[in-house]
Amino acid sequence: MRNSFSILTVCTGNVCRSPLAEQLLRNRLRDVSAIEVSSAGLQALVEQPMFDVTQEIARSYGVEDTDSHRARQVTETLLESSDLILTMTRDQRRAVVELSPRVTRRVFTLREFARLAGVTTDDVLASEFNRAGASPADRLRAAVKAVTACRSILPPVTDPAEDDVIDPYKRESKVHEASAQQLVPAVDAVASLLKRSVEGAV
Repeated sequence: MRNSFSILTVCTGNVCRSPLAEQLLRNRLRDVSAIEVSSAGLQALVEQPMFDVTQEIARSYGVEDTDSHRARQVTETLLESSDLILTMTRDQRRAVVELSPRVTRRVFTLREFARLAGVTTDDVLASEFNRAGASPADRLRAAVKAVTACRSILPPVTDPAEDDVIDPYKRESKVHEASAQQLVPAVDAVASLLKRSVEGAV
């Protein structure tokens, strides 16, 4: 099994939400060398950079290299090589599963994973760690299994749209900002759980 743990963030065009999530996760997890973060789009604007306003938002949250991103298309191979897949909407999650049913248990919307992380206790994590190898990548894959197991205990959201991140594509700056306000806390919750899993807090 690979010694690295790969996260793939997914949206539609791969020029707004998923590259922002990718860059924020990479920034938050920069001290965890086992983690690799990338992004792709289900209808990618291939080779296009992030929108300027998205780059500005990323920089405001501490990302330094925002202009190297180029959009790429989601493929079945890319999905199946990823340990954790985070989509921006429920429809995108469904599309990912339709493209590659084998990834069903490791694909979540970003905000769904964040909610699940909040109810994933140390006991649940420890139980999965006891069955996993000792490497950071092994513990991270075990953490995803622990989060998946918590799907059965988390009550559904009142409004299913709460699991989505607003699409700001070709919309005014305030929509980009509203989208980021949904995305950033979820990224922080994901990063917190993954860091906790490798730093021995459990």
